[in-house]
Amino acid sequence: MTGTLVLAGTPIGDVADAPPRLTKELAEADVIAAEDTRRLRRLTQALGVTPGGRVVSYFEGNESARTPELVEELRGGARVLLVTDAGMPSVSDPGYRLVAAAVEHDIKVTAVPGPSAVLTALALSGLPVDRFCFEGFLPRKGGERLSRLREVAEERRTLVYFEAPHRLDDTLAAMAEVFGADRRAAVCRELTKTYEEVKRGPLAELAAWAAEGVRGEITVVVEGAPDSGPEELDAEELVRRVRIREEAGERRKEAIAAVATEAGLPKRVVFDAVVAAKRSAG
Repeated sequence: MTGTLVLAGTPIGDVADAPPRLTKELAEADVIAAEDTRRLRRLTQALGVTPGGRVVSYFEGNESARTPELVEELRGGARVLLVTDAGMPSVSDPGYRLVAAAVEHDIKVTAVPGPSAVLTALALSGLPVDRFCFEGFLPRKGGERLSRLREVAEERRTLVYFEAPHRLDDTLAAMAEVFGADRRAAVCRELTKTYEEVKRGPLAELAAWAAEGVRGEITVVVEGAPDSGPEELDAEELVRRVRIREEAGERRKEAIAAVATEAGLPKRVVFDAVVAAKRSAG
């Protein structure tokens, strides 16, 4: 009889936010796979619980090698608890490989729901929450970062990102360049911790603020693109949208078709606008 893989959320700041079931799972699991065993030790001490099973490390550097070992434990009937440094496993943290492997072997996977920086920041941002998408961390290199942002330049859902504090000013400046200086956003810093701060404003204003230096764990929430009707899309805007898609890797023919669908226009209209722009530029 196979075991069970348990994904457990851990506090993103305040240890009092730990879900009650987490203590039970920590005490009863046969194996605890932790992103950082030292942080796990501090967490268990704060919760007043002694791990009942074997503790192993499971982080980005050994995730590929350790996954088969944990799968064998699960196939042998073990209850394996997976925890990361903060928040839910698999959300920009180790976990996906193990879940996929467990599913492949028909092993039960369940979760202990817990704190999430994504949902907490979204709720505190003051931006629309009815539809959103999580984009994780952006690439570190400037060119790749701009390319990734251009892929979602016309996304109407609210966008949520994680970012390192030392790259925050460059990221916000890039967002202002691609999304527009006046696009609303919120920078959520040190959520649930002593120095929690939510800074809201236009992207250009937030980029200037971040240039002075920011510390802590960062989650950025950005307003989605405005809903522009076909009557607002002049030739220049149609060409801009095609260019954004091309820079993101789409072929021109595909980009033109996609923009025409978005705008509710015949493909010929968008094609003619692109050709006219090329002629005027040449």
